[in-house]
Amino acid sequence: MSIAGRGALMTGGGRGIGAAAARALADRGVRIVVSARSTDEIEAVAAELRARGTEAWAVTCDIAQPADVAALCREAAGRLGAVDILVNNAGVASSASVTRLALEEWTRLWTVNATGAFLAMQGVLPGMIERGWGRIVNVASVAALRGARYIGGYAASKHALLGLTRSAAAEVAASGVTVNAVCPGYVDTPMTDATIANIVRRTGLEESAALDAVLATTPQRRLIAPEEVAAAVAFLCEEAARSINGQTVVLDGGATSAL
Repeated sequence: MSIAGRGALMTGGGRGIGAAAARALADRGVRIVVSARSTDEIEAVAAELRARGTEAWAVTCDIAQPADVAALCREAAGRLGAVDILVNNAGVASSASVTRLALEEWTRLWTVNATGAFLAMQGVLPGMIERGWGRIVNVASVAALRGARYIGGYAASKHALLGLTRSAAAEVAASGVTVNAVCPGYVDTPMTDATIANIVRRTGLEESAALDAVLATTPQRRLIAPEEVAAAVAFLCEEAARSINGQTVVLDGGATSAL
């Protein structure tokens, strides 16, 4: 029942949820290719994983560039022998009202959050299906489940990612491959730091007050630790989760269930 020795490709793996998920999989004996645009960050994560006794490689990739994604999938397969696990964690966020959201920003959100994941899935799914085993976990957001003010572009792109997850899961259901998603609320990551900074800039609130405004949307009144999301990601990759397919694991402290 162990996934030790499996090969994983982690996008957006230089920090935050991606780095934490890479560590969680490494703790289970998984060999990992860590990818992101920031070479320094992914090289640091890969070095840390190797120091913990795991085979790990860093491959720089801009998930918004189709040629980069294709090259990443080829190199990952070459390094690992086979990509058994794909974690689509690369993502971007921004905020603007629907009436003020620039088309360029809308396109950027969709390209990174939805199209990049789609291209990575296309790159690894055929091999998974052929071998009869695979795990894909897409890191979405609670914004994939409901809308909110000023995140129209972000929420739409994450809704698309969740729809892609469910459709792909239906297609591979009999193949030994599973496709699932995790939908966290506000996580203690640089992305949330940027959100808080944006609130400060737009409202003039103190940083502590901006953080309080964010936490007011969560029943637990705290940010989620990246390791909590990583644990859910790693579980969905395990053999014990082989019957979980096309599902969404929500980590928001109960906010969604309270709606």
